[in-house]
Amino acid sequence: MTAPTVLIVPGLRDAVASHWQTLLAARLPRVRAVPPMGRDDLDCAARVAAIEREAQAVEGPLVVVAHSGGVVMLAHWAQRTRRPVRGALLATPPDFERPMPEGYPTVEALCAGGWLPVPSGPLPFPSIVAASRNDPLAPFERVVQMAQGWGSRLVDLGEVGHLNPASGYGEWPGAQAFIDELSAG
Repeated sequence: MTAPTVLIVPGLRDAVASHWQTLLAARLPRVRAVPPMGRDDLDCAARVAAIEREAQAVEGPLVVVAHSGGVVMLAHWAQRTRRPVRGALLATPPDFERPMPEGYPTVEALCAGGWLPVPSGPLPFPSIVAASRNDPLAPFERVVQMAQGWGSRLVDLGEVGHLNPASGYGEWPGAQAFIDELSAG
């Protein structure tokens, strides 16, 4: 069986060298990454197109690893693509439908960018939602609802904040076990 290529889908941030996705990508043998677009370019359609370009460039099986806003991007992309996906790891999705902390886009800006409503129907591939109990960008109960709507298996990571450098995370060793599970199909 051919090992899948892992497609990294970052959130609404610029490249961060100490982010777990960046560190993961550096050690994976078969990996591609959607280029980060930062917090200023909120065109959801452009981000979905970027995922499609990277996914279509991969030959063979594909596993997607999305974080934060990348999870919402992936949910939008999943409604449009015909690209088969073996599985997706969806880490700490934000709740874009409620106001977020200072420094993050407003609900109005996200709506204008085409992000809302956040897709809530089943994803066309197996998925794991890794949820935090103290994520400043989404209450745990809301993430449970998103996972149920997407047909995802929910994994409770405990209190890991937003699973990013600001929450004390660089390396996230647990990601590899989820990737391995999804890769096995």
